[in-house]
Amino acid sequence: MAATRKVPKVSEACLRGDESLARAFTFLGKRWNAVILAVLGAGPTGFRDLSRTIGRISDSVLSDRLAELAGAGLITRAVEQGPPVSVSYELTSTGQALMPALEQIAQWSGKHLS
Repeated sequence: MAATRKVPKVSEACLRGDESLARAFTFLGKRWNAVILAVLGAGPTGFRDLSRTIGRISDSVLSDRLAELAGAGLITRAVEQGPPVSVSYELTSTGQALMPALEQIAQWSGKHLS
């Protein structure tokens, strides 16, 4: 007779949390999104500086991700008329509210994922 495994009861709050986590990680788990947010956590940054800091990201992917993050209300895009014209990106208050969670995830990853 096979042993039955006892499955812990899952609370409704936990299930709601799982749904929220799934939504969050569908967005944050998209390659580069969390990294871009982390870089912008240090302050407003221009496109070229973002590209250099992140490294292996193409300009088209960076542009797409920035548009996504702006559309989600996590960053703003500011254009300063030149010459030369410059564009910078900055976290919104919603994006800033995400920073403690990203910092915790980074700490956890550093400690538990090699």
